[in-house]
Amino acid sequence: QVQLVESGGGLVQAGGSLRLSCAASGRIFSHFGMGWFRQAPGKEREFLAATAWSGGSTYYADSVKGRFTISKDDAEKTTYLQMNDLKPEDTAVYYCGAMLPFSRLTAHIPRTYNYWGQGTQVTVSP
Repeated sequence: QVQLVESGGGLVQAGGSLRLSCAASGRIFSHFGMGWFRQAPGKEREFLAATAWSGGSTYYADSVKGRFTISKDDAEKTTYLQMNDLKPEDTAVYYCGAMLPFSRLTAHIPRTYNYWGQGTQVTVSP
């Protein structure tokens, strides 16, 4: 069993930055993958970024490429999402997920993730 806890959300002005954290507990195997998604009210869960736990390959949605960066700390079993140049349309609840085994072909699909955190709210004011 794996538990994921997100943190780092909050209120920020447009143009600002936030770094979200996703702390994992339980057994994380090398063939895990971690992903970040967000969900705004009335919308579907949207893929943002993913990384393979082993090797650290990263993948991004076109909508955030160049603004968001996914990274991880193996020793702390924590995945991060650095978000820069935030816009009001980035307002949403942000979730991290764990996929076992990781597949770069399906990393953008929410239903392929086995575990989810509770989410953290990000609000970007104009």
